[in-house]
Formats: sequence, structure tokens, C-alpha cells
Amino acid sequence: MPKQRDAIRMSEAEIAAFLDTTQTISVATISKDGAPHLTALWFARDGDTILFETYGRSQKVVNIARDPRVAVLAEAGTTYPELHGVSINGRAEIVDAEPRLSALMRKIVSRTGGPSDDATLEQHVAAMVRKRVVIVVHAEKTISWDHRKLGLPRS
Repeated sequence: MPKQRDAIRMSEAEIAAFLDTTQTISVATISKDGAPHLTALWFARDGDTILFETYGRSQKVVNIARDPRVAVLAEAGTTYPELHGVSINGRAEIVDAEPRLSALMRKIVSRTGGPSDDATLEQHVAAMVRKRVVIVVHAEKTISWDHRKLGLPRS
């Protein structure tokens, strides 16, 4: 008899589709004293990696520079039969140098509602990269669940 855990696991295609339609992730980094530092961020997916941008001097960046281990969570649903999500444990890479910084920033800004015309987008990205960095999360372990696959009645 298959385990319930196996029945609710998402396929790679389902994970990608879910992440592509999710606006916000929660990101946990490790503080100097070992406590988790948790923030909610807009993001983009680039193949198998998660991208987000933040100020170069933010606590997240300080934590990642010291210890690159991170956890990322995207979830949806308000009742048990609707719950679905993805949890990723991985290593974060700080991108703070051109031309890669602008290229990745462009992907994030384009996905999160930035300017739609090319000239304005380029100006926006150029302004952002002066003080911001991009964090690339390289997944090492991904866990997913989709309770909608259980066929339970939804309230």
C-alpha cells in the first residue's frame, strides 16, 4: 500500500508550475547566534534555482555571507484539503558583480511586476543594482506536498 506522503508529492513539472504562479516565498537564513532569520520576499525561478533580490547590506546578506545554508518555503491553501507547497533547503550564492547581477535582476524585476517597456526596465534595473544584490538559491533537498491529490472534501 503506498504511503500518503508519496501520494501527495508533486512531480518536478508540478513544482515548477506551482513556483511559477506563486508570488511570495519565505526565506530563512541563519543568524550569528544560530537563530533563524525569516523574511518574506518576491522571487523568480531560473531553471532549478530560486532568485531574489535584496539590499547588499541587509541582514539576509550578512547571514548568507557567513553561512550560505538557507531554507525557502512557498505554500498555498487555507484548509487542509487545499494545502500545497514546496520547501527547499539549499545553498545561497550572493551575486554582486556585473554583468550577471543585472541579468538576474532583470529576470526578477520582470516577473514581479516591474516596468514592461525595455527602456524603463533597463533604467529600473540599473538603479536597483547600485545598492542591491541577487541571491541565487541552489536546491539541495526539495520537499513538496499537494493535499488536493487526496480527494478530500473541500469546505
